[in-house]
This record gives sequence, C-alpha cells and structure tokens, in this order.
Amino acid sequence: MKRTMLFALPVVLCSFPAFAAPMLNSGDAAFMFVTALLVLLMTLPGLALFYGGMAQSKNVLSVLMQVFSVTALVAILFTLYGYSFTFTDGKTLNSVIGSGEKVFLKNITVDSLVGTVPEYVYIFFMMTFAAITPALITGSFAERVKFSAVLVFMAIWATINYIPLAHMAWGGGWMAALSVQDFAGGNVVHINSGIASLVAALMIGRRQNFGSVALTPHNMTMTMTGGAMLMLGWLGFCGGCALAINGYAMLVVLNTLLGAFGGAVAWMFIEWRLQKRPSLLGVVSGAVAGMVGITPACGYVGPVGAICVGILTAPCCMAFVTLIKHRLNLDDAFDVFAIHGIGGIVGGLLTPIFALTSLGGSGFVAGRLIGEQLLVNAGVIVFSILFSTITSWIALKLTGVLCNGLRVDREDEFDGLDLTTHGEVGYRNSNV
Repeated sequence: MKRTMLFALPVVLCSFPAFAAPMLNSGDAAFMFVTALLVLLMTLPGLALFYGGMAQSKNVLSVLMQVFSVTALVAILFTLYGYSFTFTDGKTLNSVIGSGEKVFLKNITVDSLVGTVPEYVYIFFMMTFAAITPALITGSFAERVKFSAVLVFMAIWATINYIPLAHMAWGGGWMAALSVQDFAGGNVVHINSGIASLVAALMIGRRQNFGSVALTPHNMTMTMTGGAMLMLGWLGFCGGCALAINGYAMLVVLNTLLGAFGGAVAWMFIEWRLQKRPSLLGVVSGAVAGMVGITPACGYVGPVGAICVGILTAPCCMAFVTLIKHRLNLDDAFDVFAIHGIGGIVGGLLTPIFALTSLGGSGFVAGRLIGEQLLVNAGVIVFSILFSTITSWIALKLTGVLCNGLRVDREDEFDGLDLTTHGEVGYRNSNV
C-alpha cells in the first residue's frame, strides 16, 4: 500500500464508519476510550479554567457555569438526535444531513462496532467534539449575556449548524467526497466556532466598560492551568481521529504537541521583541493558536512540518489580537475568533503546503497537485465561513426573540453575573 493511502486510511475510517472492518480490537477500544476522556478533560475543566481566568473576578463563576452547562446540554442533544443525523445515511439528503435511523441511539447494541471499536466508544468520542465546539463560543460573549439565552442559542446552533456541518465533513456528506485535507476538525470545530464567535460579538455588542477599563485576566494561574489541560486534551482530540492505536496515531499526537510548542515559542519571541516583556498569557495563547493550526494538518505533515505550522499560525492570530481587533473595536472577550477562526483558516491553508512529500508530508490523493489541493481546502474553508455566518445569525436572532433579548440588564452587568444571575460568587474576597 502506498504511503499516501496509509495516511488517508484512518481519516476514511473516522469519517465513514460503515466501511470499517467489523472486528473488535481491545487495544483500539482502550485507546479510543482514553482519547475521549482526554477531550472531555480538555473541556471540563480545561476550557472552563482557561476562560474563567481571563474573566473579571465578578464573572468567573458565570464563565465556569456556561462552559459546564453548555457541555452537558449539547452532549444530551447529541445523544438524543445529533449522533443519528451526523453519522447515518441520509439517503437523498445524505450530501448535507443524515437520517433519524439512530435517534435516541436506537439500533445500537453493545456488540455494534465502528471500525475496530465498540460504537458506544465512538459515540462518546464524537460527543466530546460536539460539546466542546459550542462551548468555545461562550468565550466571545462572556460577561454580558443572559444565561437563558446562552442555553437556547447553543441548542439551536448545535441543531442547525454543528450537526449538518459535521455530517458533511465526517458522516459521508459532500465535503468528505472532496478529499479535503482536514484531519481533526479545522473547519467543523475551529473555523466554525470562530466565525460564530465573531458574529455573536458583533450582534451582542461590547461590554459596558470595554475600551475605558483594562479588561485583563483576573487569574493567570487559572488560565495557565486550563491552557495546560487544553494542550493535554488536544493530544486525544487529534490522536483519537486515527481510530486505532498504531504508529500513525502516535505521529498525529506528536505533531499536535509540536504544533503547540511551535506556536508558543513564536508568540513568546515576537511579543518579547515588540513589547519587551514575554507574558504568560502570550505563551499560552500561542500554544493554543499552534494547536488550532495543526488540527487540520496533524495527519498529513511530518514533525518538522508540524513545528512550522505552529510557528506560522501563531503570529497571524497574534496580529489580529494586537492590531486588527482594536481597530475594529471588536469585543470578542477571550479572542475566540482571533485564535480559532484565524488559526483554523491559516492552518487549513498551510496543510497542503507542508503535506508535500518533499517537506516530509504524506502527499495528496492520487494525481492531485498542490494547487488543486489548496483550491479544495480553500473552497471548503469559504463554505464553512459562509455556513457558520448564516446559521449563527439565524440562531442568535431566534434566541433574541425567544428570550426577549440577549443581554442582561445594565445594572446586572455592572454588578457581575456571578451574583446577579447565579446567586453565588467565585471568591469570598471581592478584591481578588
């Protein structure tokens, strides 16, 4: 079997479970279970702590609450109908959506397999993807949105956005047929959530004291802890997409880690050079940016290519955070669009370049040249941007109607959402 096909095979298994060999492999099953746990760790507590530390102290509990609640809500929706409409044959509509064949997880037994692993393990793994994607968006509108609006928006968004887009890419839809080089969700997870975050930040508006008060992270220790958990969980996020424990999966894991370190070092040195002081927030942000960039590329590049992807992605994200965001006067609270949107776009475009065999990559599908692969990747990126923009706008508009607006009252926003929305505080000492 040619090297290119060896690299492509795990993606086929992950995207088209119906075609996988129906033989249980306990090693693969254990590997998939561990990677699913890692992605759950990546969200709870990783993402929650990462975002929580960046909030004002009066809103830290509300941020933790939103991430936790959105994760739980979307996991339930994914179980009830999301898995079915993502990973079944939609017959005449299969290019865009699956069917209700496995609604409520019916027709699935303990003996059902996806590839070489129990289908319940596969459901667990893909559920964590479905949960973290909308949870990422909460960082864009933190500290100013009604809790009821957060839940309603996420339920609508997961239904009209994530499920069909995931089916198009992973469930046998039209994207999969194009042989897009997007190994672990650059489009479905990162560009998708990043664009949704941009739309949300623009539609909801800026926080009251945005631009007049320095809204710096209140607890960088918490943010660094959460960022480290994100990085650890990301190894399972990407590595698990190989759907088997083998040398290829370990290459994916190594590439993911190296992409993170490349991004961290790049952001650190640029910030050090320009601002004279390297910050902890910068190095952690660079690591996350590097991991976003390597997500689509991790299954197609070599270790050196992974480092390069991280090094090249992080400065692009940093440029948006430090230059463009302020010129636009955009209040994307925790820079979700800058990191995930910009990082996902850059990583998706860099993937074919570092997939070249001359640069240590796996190459492309038979007969395809780099220009053709770049065109395919760019076309899918443009579609993902447009699809996310439209569906996110619709979801926010519907939420505004159902919840009588998206924002909390001015007084509640001033006092902080911890106390006014949840009746609790993150810290007993209000001066923390």
